[in-house]
Formats: sequence, C-alpha cells, structure tokens
Amino acid sequence: MTGYGKLTGKIALVTGASRGIGRAIAQRFAAEGAVVVATARHLGRSEDEPGTLAETVALIRQHGGRAMALAADLEDPAQREQLVPQAAEAAGGLDILVNNAGMAEYSRIESMPLEVFDRTIEHYLRVPFVLSRAAIPWMRARGAGWILNLGSVTALSPSRPYNDFDHAGGATAYAAVKAAINRFTEGLAAELEADGIAVNSVAPSTAIRTPGSERYIPEGYPTEPVEYLVETALALCSVPARERTGYIAHSLHFPLAHGLDVRTLDGQGDLPPPVVPAWAHPALNQSGLCGG
Repeated sequence: MTGYGKLTGKIALVTGASRGIGRAIAQRFAAEGAVVVATARHLGRSEDEPGTLAETVALIRQHGGRAMALAADLEDPAQREQLVPQAAEAAGGLDILVNNAGMAEYSRIESMPLEVFDRTIEHYLRVPFVLSRAAIPWMRARGAGWILNLGSVTALSPSRPYNDFDHAGGATAYAAVKAAINRFTEGLAAELEADGIAVNSVAPSTAIRTPGSERYIPEGYPTEPVEYLVETALALCSVPARERTGYIAHSLHFPLAHGLDVRTLDGQGDLPPPVVPAWAHPALNQSGLCGG
C-alpha cells in the first residue's frame, strides 16, 4: 500500500477488473488501503478477452496491496445473484461496489439485432440493478457504503448541429442505457442517503482507450489517461453520503473543479492537472457534474 490510506479498512468489489478501467480502479483503490475483490468472467486468459484477474491481483500485490480474484459470468442469472454474497463472505463484508463490467456493442438502430439490444440493457442496467440490490443490506449492516456506476459521456444529448459521430450512429442504444443508469444513480442515491450509502456515477469527459473501447475510437483520436477517471472514482467512494451522493461526474472536469491531486495507479506519483479539451461536450459544466 503506497497511497494515503483513504480506503483503509474498506472492502471493495470491482466488476470487469481483469483489464481496462476496472483494473485501474482496482489498483488505485488497493493503493489506498482497500481490500479489493476483483471479478470478471474468467480467472485466466480467454480467447476473446485480453487481460486476466490473476494479472490484476498480481499487480496489486506487487505494490503491497490486498486483493482476491472471484470469477463470475454476469450474463448468467445464478452467478450474478451469488456474486455479492460470495464476495462479502470471502472478504468479510462489503463497503464499496463498482459497477464497471460491460461490453459495448455499437450498431445503428435499423440494423441492430434484438439480442444485441437486449445484451446492452443486460450489461449496463440489469446487472448494476441486481448487484446494487444485493449490496445494500451488506453496506447497511456496516453503517455506510458506496455504489459507483460507470457512465458515459454519450449519455448526454447530441449537440446541434450534429457531428460526424452522431450522423454515423451506432451508439444510440448504448447511450440511452447509459442515460438510464445516470437516472438510476440519482434515484438510488435519494433512496439510500438516510442509510449513509452514497451512490454516484463517473464517466470519461472525452474517451479512454481500453481493450474494450479501442475498436470504436478512431485512429489518432486524442484519448485521455485513465488516471483522471480513477481519481474521480476514488473521490466519489471515500466521502460520506451526506457530503457527496447522487453525483454524475466526469473525469477531467471533476478533478479540476474540486482541486484533486491526481496520482498514478500505484499511488506513488503525481500527474499534472487535467486539461479539458475544446472538443469536450459543451453540456458539462465546470464542476464536472451533469446534474447532482
């Protein structure tokens, strides 16, 4: 452990932690002292998914953090129903749930198969609902908790005149479900505020290149480093609900507005303050929030 101990004594379940944003959040939370239960579909390497839970756990332990791997296929109703109790029982409780897992599948509406639409809802709305519902009693028993949902800047309405990305289409169904998870976040935050359980959402201000997203990001597009989103995630999972709940936060805007020092994933180094590029969505205000 090499951070400031902001999450010392906390237990965090991070879904989709074998790679990309989920792995980065798991590393940063462990650096701040959390015991991380890292989950994804497979413990080891699969043919269609780079990265493994074993690699994530090894990276965390290499820097003195504590982590365990727990495989679960969240498309399987039985496995997703059991994930939270299995994680809490294995780790000794649950304080933080990060709903990160999902596989984006872009397609114009006129050509989108119904099974792709259904999978999009499954990954990005049903799974967070099921896991959040299961986590609430565990968090309530510990007197507080944090639920963090991964959002997307695509949830914001397209600006007019429409740009080439919007004309090309493909993100409409995905974006609509991400807009739904934002509203879910705000509503659940209100329901759980009296229990001391914070519910927030974090999304890139622009785009982050990961193994899951790179096929949709044009070559040469200037993506942002994942560390800014991860620092925002940490800020949303380390402050009591009475101070910070119902936030729909964005990765570059939020650290600037709140004066956050952005650190490397191992907690040992510092990154420069973020710079919000001119192409960021104009609906994002200077607080880094959209609503909240």
